[in-house]
Amino acid sequence: MLTLIKNGYIIDPASDREGVYDLLIEDDRIKLIDKHIAKDGLSEEELTIIDASGKYVMPGFIDLHVHLREPGYDYKETIKTGSMAAAAGGFTTICPMPNTNPPIDSPEGIKLIMDKAKEGSIVNILPVGCITLGQEGKVLADIRAMAEAGAVAISEDGKSVMDSGLYEKGMKEAAKAGILVFAHCEDKALVGKGVINAGHKADELNLPGISNAVEDVITARDIFLAKDTGARLHLCHVSTAHSVAMIKQAKKEGLSVTGEVTPHHFTLSDKDIPEDDGNYKMNPPLRSLKDKEALKEAIKENVIDAIATDHAPHSREEKFTSFTKASFGIVGLETAFALTMTELVKPGVITLKQMVEKLSANPARILNISKGCIGEGWIADLVIADPEAIYSIDASQFYSKGKHSPFDGRKVIGRITHTFVMGKLKYHDERYGKR
Repeated sequence: MLTLIKNGYIIDPASDREGVYDLLIEDDRIKLIDKHIAKDGLSEEELTIIDASGKYVMPGFIDLHVHLREPGYDYKETIKTGSMAAAAGGFTTICPMPNTNPPIDSPEGIKLIMDKAKEGSIVNILPVGCITLGQEGKVLADIRAMAEAGAVAISEDGKSVMDSGLYEKGMKEAAKAGILVFAHCEDKALVGKGVINAGHKADELNLPGISNAVEDVITARDIFLAKDTGARLHLCHVSTAHSVAMIKQAKKEGLSVTGEVTPHHFTLSDKDIPEDDGNYKMNPPLRSLKDKEALKEAIKENVIDAIATDHAPHSREEKFTSFTKASFGIVGLETAFALTMTELVKPGVITLKQMVEKLSANPARILNISKGCIGEGWIADLVIADPEAIYSIDASQFYSKGKHSPFDGRKVIGRITHTFVMGKLKYHDERYGKR
């Protein structure tokens, strides 16, 4: 089967290609890229032509940080619905976190996720395993066995391993196994009953706050442990200016430390929280305006390597309530591209090349996988987007089971129109038509 994408504006940092090209897909591979590919000699019965004039053609996005909730919390999300949300957002590869029920803390658990992905996912699934059994922070999981079963990283996501000695052993095992450590930096003792960023908004709403130190203390610890153990450390959902400064210093020292920022953290600050609305409750919380600006500057300066969503769906009952009752989390797969375009690209904070680096090429490099590139012979994981589509986000139309978002009704620019996974069209924006 052949697919010819005509006149698309290809943006591919990995091959240093940017400009208008035609692209031919044969089966699961990119067969040819050229300024003009004639359809002469190609069978019309086997050939699908897509006119991508005025649209971007990019390597499929890779999300290093999602929560698919299956097994155990299927009412929030499943691998199937989460993968549909991913494809709608232009993500062709996603890394689900292990804080399910039961937690993914064994090679059998990794195999379960991979088997479920084969059955129901329309995108590539690269599972992450727990650091400790049951995420209880007491006994190390079998990290080597999980790596051999297909885990690309270990993480205690949703919390930190507070026993530094045990965590050090886990890092050493990850280094031996050749997989990453994904760190959710949160000092359990410091966070207390906090539900919102500590500051004026917390005082205004009379809510218990979460200080920046909750993240910064563990960020520093994890970087020092990575230095001592030789582990490859990836810092999840970085939210504070001091965490950014520590990552910058670690990179200067040549440490294998990378970081991600979410679209909600570079778009919103705690000043944007209008009232006691659980849709704005997330972990880490929306920080100060100063922190938000520091995150944007870090993305611009390439201190931050990746944009990841921390897609965390919940039921309506768990989000449409007060801060003290709501669950932590925000859905993000279907809004990430538009928010990145609206908040970073259109205002000139970052270039198109940087956007694709953060959403595709860099995550592929971090994971050390053969993706994130548009080149002849490469797997055809591709996304096409209309950079000028202006619309309002409608959370009720999400493919995700999570219909909650602080961005519901927000006007944005940039829409995914097509997503190809291994050469097959997995998403085509037919729901909305043109608007």
